Amino acid sequence: MKTIIAACSQNLSGSRASIQTALRTLLAVPWPSQRDVRSALQLLAVLQWVLSFLLLGTASLLLLIYLLFTSLWLVPVLYLAWIIFDWDTPEKGGRRLPCLRRWTVWKHFRDYFPVKLVKTHDLSPRRNYIIGSHPHGILCVGAFCNFITGSTGFEELFPGIRSFLTTLAGNFRLPVFREYLMSGGLCPVTRRAIGYLLSQKGTGNAVAIVIGGAAESLSCRPGVTTLVLKNRKGFVRMALRHGAFLVPSFSFGENDLFRQVVFEEGSWMRSIQRRFQKMMGFAPCLFYGRGLTSGRSRGFLPYSRPITTVVGEPVAVPKVENPSRELVDRYHELYIRALLKLFNENKTKYGLSESDELHIL
Repeated sequence: MKTIIAACSQNLSGSRASIQTALRTLLAVPWPSQRDVRSALQLLAVLQWVLSFLLLGTASLLLLIYLLFTSLWLVPVLYLAWIIFDWDTPEKGGRRLPCLRRWTVWKHFRDYFPVKLVKTHDLSPRRNYIIGSHPHGILCVGAFCNFITGSTGFEELFPGIRSFLTTLAGNFRLPVFREYLMSGGLCPVTRRAIGYLLSQKGTGNAVAIVIGGAAESLSCRPGVTTLVLKNRKGFVRMALRHGAFLVPSFSFGENDLFRQVVFEEGSWMRSIQRRFQKMMGFAPCLFYGRGLTSGRSRGFLPYSRPITTVVGEPVAVPKVENPSRELVDRYHELYIRALLKLFNENKTKYGLSESDELHIL
C-alpha cells in the first residue's frame, strides 16, 4: 500500500512539473505584436474581397442548383421567384446599405495597400457628376475602395455627394452576388442604369465609370500607363443628355498591384483575349500577385503597394437632349485635357517621374 501511495505521489509531482514546464514554455513564446495582428487582419480583409469577386457568384449559382435536387429545393425556387420580381432593381439605383459601406473590414482593406483619396476641387451637391476612373488595372481596387466603401472618407471630403460605381451588367445576373454588389452601391454600366441615377434620384449623385474597361486591363503592367479612351465617348454623350459635369480621377499605383503576362498586339493569344472580351464582356488576363503565407511567394492576392486616387477639376457640361457628334467630340476633348492636366500635376507626387507620360489609345 505504501508503495502504491508513493508511486501516485511521484506521478502527481511529475505531472505538476510537466504542467509548470509547459506553462513556462508557453509564456516564453513571443505573443504576436499589434503590428502582426493588424497585418493579419489586413490580409484577411483583402482575401475575403478577392474571393468574393472571383468566386461568390459562381459558388452561389452552383449551390442553388445543388439544392434543387435536395429536400431544400424550395429555397432556390423562392429565391428564383425573388430575382424575377426584383429583376429591374439594379437598373433603378440598386439597393445600397450604408451600414455595409461602413464595415470595419474596409478600413483593414484600405490599410493593406494603403489607399488614399485626394480632393483637388469641390463638388456641389446641387449637380450630378460622371466620374471617369482611370486606370482599370486588374481588379479596380482604387475605384472600389474610394467610391464603394467609406474607408477613405469620400462623403466627408465631398459632403452631400453620393458615390456609385458601375460594373458589368452580367454580374447582376448571378444569384447572391447581385445582392452583395447592390448593397455597396454598385450598378450596371448600362445607359438605363446610369440615366436613372442622373435623372431620377435628384442631385448630388456621382456615378464613377471605369472607362477603359476590360480592354484596358490587357495592357495593365507596372511602369506603363496606357488608357483606352480615344474612342470611348458614350459617357460624354450621357453627361450631355443629363447635364452632368465630367470629373476625371486617376489612381496612381493601380497598375503595380499585380504582374501580368502581356501578349503583343497581333499575337494569337492576344486575338483570343480580344474575342473572349467581345463575347463575355471581360478579358481573361494571365496575372499573379503575392501568396497567402508570404509576400515573396506567388498567388492571387494583390501586392501591398500604395494607391492614391486624385479627383480632379469638374468639366462643366450643358444639358443637351440630343447632342451632335461634334458637341460630343468637343467635350470629350475637354475631358482628356482635364485628365492629362490632373496626371501631369500629380505624377511626381505619387511615385512617377517627370518623364512619365500618359498614353491614350
